[in-house]
Amino acid sequence: MFVRIALIVGIAVLAWSAVARSSNAHGPKQVVTVRPYDTLWSIAERRYGGDIRDAVWRIERANHLSGAAVSVGETLVLP
Repeated sequence: MFVRIALIVGIAVLAWSAVARSSNAHGPKQVVTVRPYDTLWSIAERRYGGDIRDAVWRIERANHLSGAAVSVGETLVLP
């Protein structure tokens, strides 16, 4: 009996995972191109409220940056 229930549950989970789609809960990615005189701080200040230091850290992490230096024309994904 237990094996039969486990098998039915396993098949149901497998079927559900095959038809599941992304919900795009986070919405489309926001992308920004670095302009002259932009810094991570100024980008974070324009796009986020609250603690700017946290926003800078999140931008660095999302773009795999090793520091806060950015170049004009560089494209950054905003988390």
